[in-house]
Amino acid sequence: MTTSVLTGVRVLDLTNVLAGPFCCHQLAHLGAEVIKIERPGGGDLARQLGADSALNAANMGVSFLAQNAGKSSVTLNLKDPRGADLLKRLVRSADVVVENYRPGVMARLGLGPEVLRAENPRLIYAAISGFGQDGPWRDRPAYDQIVQGVSGVMSITGRAGEGPLRAGYPVADTVGGLTAAMAICAALNATPRGCVIDVSMLEATLATMGWAISNHLIAGVAPQQNGNENPTSAPSGTFRVADGHINIAANRDEQWVSLARHLGREDLLKDPDFTTRENRKANRLRLMVELETVLVTQPADHWVRELNALGVPTGEVMSVPEILSHPQIADRGFLARFDDVPNVPAGATVVRAGARIDGAPLSVETPPPALGADTDKILNALGLTVEDRAQLRADGVI
Repeated sequence: MTTSVLTGVRVLDLTNVLAGPFCCHQLAHLGAEVIKIERPGGGDLARQLGADSALNAANMGVSFLAQNAGKSSVTLNLKDPRGADLLKRLVRSADVVVENYRPGVMARLGLGPEVLRAENPRLIYAAISGFGQDGPWRDRPAYDQIVQGVSGVMSITGRAGEGPLRAGYPVADTVGGLTAAMAICAALNATPRGCVIDVSMLEATLATMGWAISNHLIAGVAPQQNGNENPTSAPSGTFRVADGHINIAANRDEQWVSLARHLGREDLLKDPDFTTRENRKANRLRLMVELETVLVTQPADHWVRELNALGVPTGEVMSVPEILSHPQIADRGFLARFDDVPNVPAGATVVRAGARIDGAPLSVETPPPALGADTDKILNALGLTVEDRAQLRADGVI
């Protein structure tokens, strides 16, 4: 087995910003040929997004660089019948189409799943949207924060009494993309091949909230904000130490006993407020205060080393730069460096997919593409001459 498990699969990526591009990012790292279809003149909105304004101006924003390595870029104006016809011709040799327009947009362009699957009955058509292809919210616009809000994620994130809080990264977009990639990989193995996949970011996000949702559905307990505390056990959460914070997850009784004894707080084991899991959960804040009287006397690395050696799961609370420079990440091939990125003189380091196959990290060979970089090559393969392409370019079709 190689890391290119999808070699020979052609994906047409008609997506923008994050959920769709992230889905196709996974497929590219699994070895699929991904052709990104972009609007002439502007392309994916992510090309203008990110913390580096110069890269945004160059149409190679950091948000675009993050999830488009390994893809080709072709510009097509799908509102022009000639652009729509070229997409249909590309579909005939494709295995997958991925789009994340609002429901109904592709149909209005005359390029809905029925039309494209008529061109290629074996086509897998994947549509990613905020709320799915039907239902009362079908036509609502949806960005990650909107979905985080309506899904309940924000209602259970943060500390009680401090109001709702969004997760610190676009979790709904990312989960939606992963869900679509999973469904596409499954569909590629179906016999006969060919189907329409409807991914709702809302439902994909809710699916990851199974523990919290089941407490409501089965136990009748509505999920609440618990800050950094694990609602299922105690002591299990974030604790102050001499130089910052650590997470401790003493979820089993024997781990709790080992923790208390190692901290020299055997007295807590006899305290009726802490003798059972339920008692510790009910009195978790007082328990935290008691444990921190000892934890603050030593730095994080001391406690991480000693407590893990005792079988008490413990970890540092690290910044993003800290974890990326740590050997656990830096030495496993998770980061990819591209020095030949168009319009990015300093090059770019981006993340790969979070999996290995037979010990090798999933990877792609080419950097994120400039807008339309592969238009001539791919349209030439369709039989369009230099003169044909020049006319289409002059007319704004490509």
